[in-house]
Amino acid sequence: MSGQQVVVITGCSEGGIGFALCQEFASKGCKVYATARKLEAMAALTHPNIERLRMDVTDGTSVKAGIEQIVEKEGRIDMLVNNAGVTCTGPVIDLDDARIQQTFDTNVFGTIRTSRAVIPHMAARKSGTIVNIGSFVGELTMPFAGVYSASKAALHAITDALYMECLPFNISVVLVSSGGARSDILKRESQNAAPILTTLYTDYVDVIRAKMDPKLTAAATPLDEYARDLVRKVLRKDPPRYFSIGFGSMLIWVVRQFPRGWIYRLLWSQTVEKERVKLAKAK
Repeated sequence: MSGQQVVVITGCSEGGIGFALCQEFASKGCKVYATARKLEAMAALTHPNIERLRMDVTDGTSVKAGIEQIVEKEGRIDMLVNNAGVTCTGPVIDLDDARIQQTFDTNVFGTIRTSRAVIPHMAARKSGTIVNIGSFVGELTMPFAGVYSASKAALHAITDALYMECLPFNISVVLVSSGGARSDILKRESQNAAPILTTLYTDYVDVIRAKMDPKLTAAATPLDEYARDLVRKVLRKDPPRYFSIGFGSMLIWVVRQFPRGWIYRLLWSQTVEKERVKLAKAK
C-alpha cells in the first residue's frame, strides 16, 4: 500500500470541474481515481497518478463495484469527492417527472450511493474525508432553476447530516457551496435540452433559453483556479466543514443581510423581467 492519499472523484468528463480536480489532486501527489459514465470522456486525463474508472452514480451496482475495485487495489480510500451533477432549467410546473427524477437521482441519490459505499471503509480505519460539491443556488434559489436549486438544497442537508453522523468515525465531511466555474455544463445542457414547452410562460421562453447559453460561463472562475482553491482547502489536516468558492459565491453572504422576499422580487425583476424586455427589443 502506497503512502499517497487515495482520492476518488465522480463526474470527471473533460471540460468539467471533476476533470480539473483530478489534474490538481494528481499534481499534489495524490493517487486519483477519476470516474464517469463513459471512459472516453476522460481520455485526456493522462497524468501517471490518475486512473480512469467507469462508474455511474445513478446505478447502485456500478457504484458498489467501482468502490470495491478501488479498495481491493489500494486498501483504502482517503477522500471521496462527490462532484457528479446535472443542471435542470425551466419553470417548476413545466418540467416533466422524468427530468426532475433524473436531476435528483444524480445530484442527491448519486451522492448517497457513493457515500454509502465508501463511508464503511473509512469508518473501519477511523479516517477519511467526504467532499460534496453543492451550489450557492442551494442557499439562494434562482428563477427557472427551482428543481436544480432544490436538488442542491437537498444535497446541502444530506451533507450536514453526514457531518454529524460521521463524527464518531473521525471522518471529515465538507460542503462546497460553489459559485460559477468555467465548465461546459451549460454546453451539455443546451445540447441535450428538450424543446421548451410551456403555456403560462410563453413570454419568457427566450429568457429561459438564454439561461442555458454556454456563453454565460465566460465570466466564471477558470477551472484551474477553481481546482487549486478547492484542493488546497480540502487537503488540510482539518478541512473546513463549509466553504464557498467560484464566481458569485460570495453573493450568499450579502443576501443574508436582507429579507428573503425582497431579494427574490429583486432577482425576478432584474434577471427575468429586465432580460425579457431586452431580448424582446433585440428581435
